Amino acid sequence: MTNNNKKKADAVPLRGEALLKRVEDLENLSREEKAKACGYYTVMKDGTERLNMMKFLNALIDAEGIELDGRPSNGQSRGGRSASYRISVQANGNLLIGSAYTKKMELQPGDEFEITLGRRHIHLKQVTAEADDA
Repeated sequence: MTNNNKKKADAVPLRGEALLKRVEDLENLSREEKAKACGYYTVMKDGTERLNMMKFLNALIDAEGIELDGRPSNGQSRGGRSASYRISVQANGNLLIGSAYTKKMELQPGDEFEITLGRRHIHLKQVTAEADDA
């Protein structure tokens, strides 16, 4: 498959049975190569490709029907505080968005956002490679 055909074929990531079948067909490839072949990558502004491994692995888990969102039976969770969806301005005037939010949104270092200011709110809109090409 040439690069010209590959971009068109991988524009929409595979899901469900189609994803499972494709991964099975690519058993000799690394997990990164499988993710790319199944459409789990983004072309950045500079033309480089970034793999979306978390989205790929989550799609595999969903396709297999595995439920991971259940609560532990003892009522305790692992890994610190949960997201409250509220933040405060720091002493230096900065707003810090914690890792709980960036992990939930599967953000990676270098991801860019457009900031829109409202009367009493701030909207962050993720800038994607596809939006920049339009």
